Parts: sequence; C-alpha cells; structure tokens
Amino acid sequence: MIKASNDPKQQAILESAWEAFSTYGFRKTSMDDIARRAGMSRPALYLSYRNKEAIFAGLVEGHYGLALDKVADALASGGTLSDRLHAAFEAQGGPAMKAMMDSPHGLELFEAGMSAAGEAIATGELALREVYAHWLRAEADAGHITLPGDVEEVARVFCSAMKGIKHTSQDYASYATGVAQLAALFGAALQPD
Repeated sequence: MIKASNDPKQQAILESAWEAFSTYGFRKTSMDDIARRAGMSRPALYLSYRNKEAIFAGLVEGHYGLALDKVADALASGGTLSDRLHAAFEAQGGPAMKAMMDSPHGLELFEAGMSAAGEAIATGELALREVYAHWLRAEADAGHITLPGDVEEVARVFCSAMKGIKHTSQDYASYATGVAQLAALFGAALQPD
C-alpha cells in the first residue's frame, strides 16, 4: 500500500479501504466494511471522509503524490534514455498498478477511479505531464535529446501512451511488457542526431 496520508488515522482508513476495494470491488464495498477493517465505528469514519468516493479520491491523490517524486527521481538517475524512461514509467504506475491488476476487481477499480476520482486523476496527470516536460526541457537544453515536437505535447503523449497501455493490458505482465516497449521506443526517438 502506498503512503497516502501523513495522518495515521487517515492512512489506516485508506489502507483499509484499499484492502476492501481489492477484496470486494468498489460497488460492493460499504463504509461499514472500511470502518470495520480500520478498527473504528462508521460515524468515526464519516468524520474523516464523507463517502467511499472521497476515500477513493484520497487513494488516487496519494498514488500521484508518491508517483510524482519517484518519476522525477527516475528521470534524474543514471543510465540510457530508455533506462531512465523505463524507470519513470514503472514509477508512474507504482505499486498500485500491480495491486490493481492482480485484483479480481481490477477493471471495476479502474472504472471507479474515473467516476469517483476523476478530478484527482486529472490533477495528478497534469502534474505528471509537468514533471516530464521539465525533464524534457532540461535534457533538450543540455543537448542530451532531440525533441520531435513541442515539449508540452511530447509530455502529454508520454502520459497518454501510458494510459493506453494501462487500459489495454490484460494483466500486470502484459502491462510491464508494454511499459518496457514504450520506454525503448521513446528513448530511441529522443536520441540526439
């Protein structure tokens, strides 16, 4: 489970919610299920989160918060362009991707994310694009890469391609293969002339 909150009570709620969502699916998980797993009453749970959609949004925000730092670290690490992009793309999915794809309710959780946490996803994706754009700009300015277009557009394509892999992969193994292939393709395309 990712670190989604600095508040221990909220972290316990989010971890319990993730366990419940993974076990029962989003639709079948109740606030009672989450409260029971977190060792609290349902009224106490409502003091922290108004509904399970807000809890899911908290999970998504936590995922992006962790992913942003890990993506930036991966891009700043050593290795080839493809190696750094591969590490960044893996960090973008993070441990949540494997857990979600390994869950029998993975598809439902993907769909729930869009309906329950669409705003949190949009904010997180924008922040990811900014991390990639910052890295691309710095690498281009240093002459380490050749950009095939506008830096913002290339960053958007990175994130869009990652979404495509996520939504078309049947399992985590095919997702991981797609991520590796995408990194190799983008790494080759960015090689300086």
